[in-house]
Amino acid sequence: MLVTGADGFTGQHFIPHAVEAGYTVHSLKSDLTNPSNLKSEVLAAKPELVVHLAAISFVGHADVGELYNVNVVGTTNLLDALCALPNTPKKVLIASSANVYGNTESSPIEESLAPSPVNHYATSKLAMECMARTYLDRLPIFFTRPFNYIGVGQAESFLIPKIVKHFKEGLPFIELGNLDVEREFNDVRFVCDAYIKLLNSALVGESYNICSGKPYSLTSVLDLLAEITSHSLEVRVNPAFVRSNEIKRLFGNPDKLHEVVGEIHQYTLRETLQLLLSHRQAS
Repeated sequence: MLVTGADGFTGQHFIPHAVEAGYTVHSLKSDLTNPSNLKSEVLAAKPELVVHLAAISFVGHADVGELYNVNVVGTTNLLDALCALPNTPKKVLIASSANVYGNTESSPIEESLAPSPVNHYATSKLAMECMARTYLDRLPIFFTRPFNYIGVGQAESFLIPKIVKHFKEGLPFIELGNLDVEREFNDVRFVCDAYIKLLNSALVGESYNICSGKPYSLTSVLDLLAEITSHSLEVRVNPAFVRSNEIKRLFGNPDKLHEVVGEIHQYTLRETLQLLLSHRQAS
């Protein structure tokens, strides 16, 4: 199995899951934007399965050009390298994002909903999907659209790790942007389990929401952390953090996922937050 983005947040969790499931993993070392080195490494690895996790995944990433260069052009380079293999891989999982759906009044969101991205990150992911579909006559590609997920090792530039840090360190206040939002906050282990199972049963060309269908308001997350830690934290809205095109409510319908892979173990938000807090304490 070839895994891109092995050193990233998801990759660091996925690889142990894959090894435990019995797979031999080759972690891609080449830069996706270097097609020559990429092709050489892919040809040497000769993967039967491919899990493409590498991407710029931060919505607020400052360099827009880099977003498209890595997420779209980099993925194109990977697919070109896979097409050069003497034996076609059995499955190619391409990790997209639920952000491609944008703002919608239809909740929970099903895979049949037409995408309507509202930021460059989401647009780059949708462009990646559209580009990859042109390879379906040569590669057995399917797509995953994970909704928000969290876990140990996620960068503190992301919302939940930032909030957890403030509670763990007992800071008096935190500056946030849009408070009137609802998101799924699934556990990264749930996402990894879904990916492993989809490699066996996903249909080529299909997209799958990786979701629980359980949204949480940002206020409820803050309240739960306050309850767990017994710490009160003042929340201040910083206008600099407020996004004018913020997606207000984003949660998915997991029916299609369950139809294909069955039930997947769910971790409660409390369990995941407690793990994050205990990890910071141990570090």
